[in-house]
Amino acid sequence: MADLKKLEHPSAPERLRLAAMGLEAECSLMLDDQPTRPEALFGSPRDFIRGELMHRQGTSYHLPTGGAVYFDTGVIEVATPVVEIERGCAARAGRSLWEALQFIRHELDDWDARNRHRTRLVGFSAHYNVSFELPPGQAANGRTIEKLALLLTYILPAPVMLLATNRRSTGVGVRPRKDRIEITSDFTPSPALMIAAATLIVGVVREVMTWPSYELDELSRHEIPVISGFQPMPHTSRKGWLARFTCYPENPFTCDIDKDMWQTERHGELGLRAIAGSTVRHFLRSIRRVSDPFTFRLIGAVMSGRSPSLLDLEDRPEAYEDVGKLCAWDERSSPAQLARSRYERVVMRAVSGQQLGLDGERLRPVGMSGWSAVVFRREDNRREVIAIDDLIARLDEWERP
Repeated sequence: MADLKKLEHPSAPERLRLAAMGLEAECSLMLDDQPTRPEALFGSPRDFIRGELMHRQGTSYHLPTGGAVYFDTGVIEVATPVVEIERGCAARAGRSLWEALQFIRHELDDWDARNRHRTRLVGFSAHYNVSFELPPGQAANGRTIEKLALLLTYILPAPVMLLATNRRSTGVGVRPRKDRIEITSDFTPSPALMIAAATLIVGVVREVMTWPSYELDELSRHEIPVISGFQPMPHTSRKGWLARFTCYPENPFTCDIDKDMWQTERHGELGLRAIAGSTVRHFLRSIRRVSDPFTFRLIGAVMSGRSPSLLDLEDRPEAYEDVGKLCAWDERSSPAQLARSRYERVVMRAVSGQQLGLDGERLRPVGMSGWSAVVFRREDNRREVIAIDDLIARLDEWERP
């Protein structure tokens, strides 16, 4: 296939006009209960996924769900399309991610039956991406995405630990990625808890982004509880920061999360749940603005102890060991979680290959330029790149049978 980058019309912008988020999940692959590298077994996702798939780049392909699948250094990685940030956005992204995981599980089931093997997807990690931009009309005044990443490393870990990690987890990371912030954590086998973690992350990141300074003294000004002696380390993959268990006086993933054992810099001795709850209360309004009602109640219930955190359990749940079977998306979820965002609908139209009428011509989608634009082929065989922002206005027409 020709390199789309060399054929694209330069008119489509790289940045989205709307603030957006997205989720990624990495799963290890087991073959007959033995760890195996997907690259070694399959070479490409096309080797086990049936039907036509739109090629992305390398061994990356778009899925009918709108997401993408690829192999990344020994794991199968799934990414959602971008979802504009609004109420319920994390629920929509979570639904998209779990639909993609379920699709891949079904394709592996068919491969298993044809080849007389048994594969399992083991939950490994999750990445939560939030777009970055300064408030309109405001000067940077030293506010960089790198400083924001470090500041968030002092704010996010405690509540993310309660919503997204388990007794065997090792850390929560924050990575600056050009025009987005990426939070790294363990895979979470509960879709509801994964959506809760994503909702909290989006609310906190978008609020801190508006602060007048990204210096660490903002922590005391906003009365954010910080564990004494905590010192983040450089992230183990790509640039960024990691709140690893060795960065704390004791391992927060194995402690009693309700025991007042953590000396904080300004709030005395607190338990991990209390530190997380205090942080959530500070950002309650911003979290509520992006949350669906069910998820907002779940966050509050986990922080108060009314609903269990995975850290309340004695060990990592068995559901991690068979993603798509022992843990899966609940089709009975609320309408807010089932609704699709406008960006997602555009990407799904493109991936489906459905033609779009434009200026008296029928344009056929043949690829994506990142997540921000669709590559079309005109009737005269020329390629046209159109930003997904410009395609939103044509959704009703494009979705018409």
